[in-house]
Amino acid sequence: MKLFSCTHCGNTVYFENAVCERCSHQLGYLPHRAQLVSLVEDGGLWTSPAINDDAFVFCANAAHAACNWLIPAEPGGDIYCAACRHNETIPDLSDPANLQRWQTIERAKKRLFYSLLRLGLPLKTRAEDPLHGLAFRFLAEDQSAPQRVMTGHDNGIITIALAEADDAEREYRRTSMNEPYRTLLGHFRHEIGHHYWDLLAAEGSALDVFRDLFGDERRDYAAALQAHYADGAPPSWSQTHISAYATAHPWEDFAETFAHYLHIIDTVEMAGAFGVRARPNTGDEHLSIAPMRFDPYLEPDMGTIIDNWVPLASLINNLNRAVGHADAYPFVLGPAVVEKLAFVNTLVHQAPVRAQLNRV
Repeated sequence: MKLFSCTHCGNTVYFENAVCERCSHQLGYLPHRAQLVSLVEDGGLWTSPAINDDAFVFCANAAHAACNWLIPAEPGGDIYCAACRHNETIPDLSDPANLQRWQTIERAKKRLFYSLLRLGLPLKTRAEDPLHGLAFRFLAEDQSAPQRVMTGHDNGIITIALAEADDAEREYRRTSMNEPYRTLLGHFRHEIGHHYWDLLAAEGSALDVFRDLFGDERRDYAAALQAHYADGAPPSWSQTHISAYATAHPWEDFAETFAHYLHIIDTVEMAGAFGVRARPNTGDEHLSIAPMRFDPYLEPDMGTIIDNWVPLASLINNLNRAVGHADAYPFVLGPAVVEKLAFVNTLVHQAPVRAQLNRV
């Protein structure tokens, strides 16, 4: 994630900001420019003197304080932004608790879409691709129903349980499932990994490499999950997998690896935006962080990214411990995991090329 400056007064502003705290200008995010810009209103339309004379409107979900993204002001054009147009189901917003939780979910989803757009990954709606288009269902639980809503992915449709936006409920689920880490953004990044396995890895030469690294996805998925929940992960799982859950099935291994790939490149970008550098007073060069001179979203060499990530992860974990929090990144990246991350990095950098070929 980038840091942004108010294009009117130069104040530092952040991705979710809707108003500059210094000059009070309205702010809006232009997703295909990856810019947060100050705005001037004229007759219900918005322009930004910092870029051009184009007119914009806010996404319709701005009316619910759930979005600060802009779309071109075109007669008969979209009313939803590049991220919100993928929403298929949202909860009943007349319930204040639902509204608050949905707003929280949308903030996490926007961070997901920031990454997907920066990587140039294919993003089609169900209307554009009825078989593999991306859609989100944000579902509140019916207390009279026998089963609770399960977060998951099914052929491009991602369901997120609204209850996951409640910190106490999410922590309860994390501890009950013995997970070291559970966040809304993590859910989004994991489930989107399943989606991009279908789009990028399920056929062709990529599938052969996938099977070499992750295993044979033709294993019975339901039986594999049942065995995982009954028996747990093998004792040596950390040598070959990013998480214990990743051992359940090759599809879950890929989704977990994809999620961590997004965690890593987005955090490295933010560290670079802050100019983070470190030279530990222990003299340990393995924990030194040099000034970042590359864009992790464009970097083809996963080794370069990892060289920056490992000391950065140590830094943020120890800062968390200093204020009494658990590690921000409680995971270890062994050589086998780094190789899987490199596969994901190669795969996503090929995606824009494939999209261009598909349009020819």
